Amino acid sequence: MSAAAAARVGRFYTAARRHPWVLGKVADWKIPLGPYTPAQIALAVGGGFLLVKTINWWSWMGPVPIVAWLLAIWAVRRPKIAGRAPMQAALGWVLLGWQPRGGRIGGRAARDHSPRPLLGGFTIEGAPAPGPAAKATPSPAARQRARRAPLPRPTAGCTSARCTDPAAPAVPVGPVSGVQQLLALAQQGGAR
Repeated sequence: MSAAAAARVGRFYTAARRHPWVLGKVADWKIPLGPYTPAQIALAVGGGFLLVKTINWWSWMGPVPIVAWLLAIWAVRRPKIAGRAPMQAALGWVLLGWQPRGGRIGGRAARDHSPRPLLGGFTIEGAPAPGPAAKATPSPAARQRARRAPLPRPTAGCTSARCTDPAAPAVPVGPVSGVQQLLALAQQGGAR
């Protein structure tokens, strides 16, 4: 084993975190049968106060309520509710009930925005007129499209000289969109 491997040591001290918070000594006096957890102390104080205030109700039973109180104190010495101590679990339930229904964002209650109509619009613009260079000499691609386009057929009762079909689309001779105009200008610049 090398010296570098021997120097690498990992230690974990998680056992100290697993021990519950307890009260075992008060000044120099050690509590009998201690140490006690916060749940045991709360049950001892609260249950003792309740037994003293209700002694008229349970005095006919003899020592049974007092024994039940002592057994309850002993029983809560290490209870777990979903892996947590009872005080932590109770605090978790209180904090859960205190939270807003939608949760929190940045420390503030998260709320949905009030509904409002979404309004919008759009504009349809006509195609820009081709530039003077495009009118004078159509691009080679535009000429090929014009040659390949089928001629409109005359409708019934119409001859080609007298009327045209209104449903037939007009075949553009020059470029129509801005991109086509730029392509046409680039082709003309490269042809010169």
